[in-house]
Amino acid sequence: MATVPERYWWHEKVEPLEKIWLFLAFLLVVVFFSAWMLIWHAIGQQNSTGKAYRVDPAAFKAEVDQFVERYKVGEENGRPVVEPPAGGDAYMYATRFAFYPILRLKVGEQYTLHIAALDYLHGFSISNPHQWNIQLYPGYEWVFSFRPNAPGVYNVVCNEYCGIGHEMMVGKIIVVER
Repeated sequence: MATVPERYWWHEKVEPLEKIWLFLAFLLVVVFFSAWMLIWHAIGQQNSTGKAYRVDPAAFKAEVDQFVERYKVGEENGRPVVEPPAGGDAYMYATRFAFYPILRLKVGEQYTLHIAALDYLHGFSISNPHQWNIQLYPGYEWVFSFRPNAPGVYNVVCNEYCGIGHEMMVGKIIVVER
């Protein structure tokens, strides 16, 4: 049979000086955490600056299909490659398990990207180097302006588990010289 101590430490009274040190430690953690979050918001450049709008997924898909029909310049592995005019709108959607279409953009030109999920929660993250990390909810369209600053092939990955096949959900944005 186990013996139980008569007094438990958590029933003991906390001394006033110890309360002060606990309060100061808590305050220090809160202040440093808050300050770090404010500083990171200013210098981290990872916070989205776009806007989200409610949208009907079927209507958004039709809009993307019209966009593809208007600006298609080629095809890659069965997916259309689309080159919107500089300074214009670029459309993309996420659906299990693909991003559609492949965008080809010009370095230094301003674009407005419209992106939405058609079916489930998806992630939108551009890698090499890391640029954005956005959650795409069905029924909402993200709209934000950006200017590609370096040529290359940028992979778009889904970073929200969306089912079996999620690991194969990769899209592409190709940035070319003017």
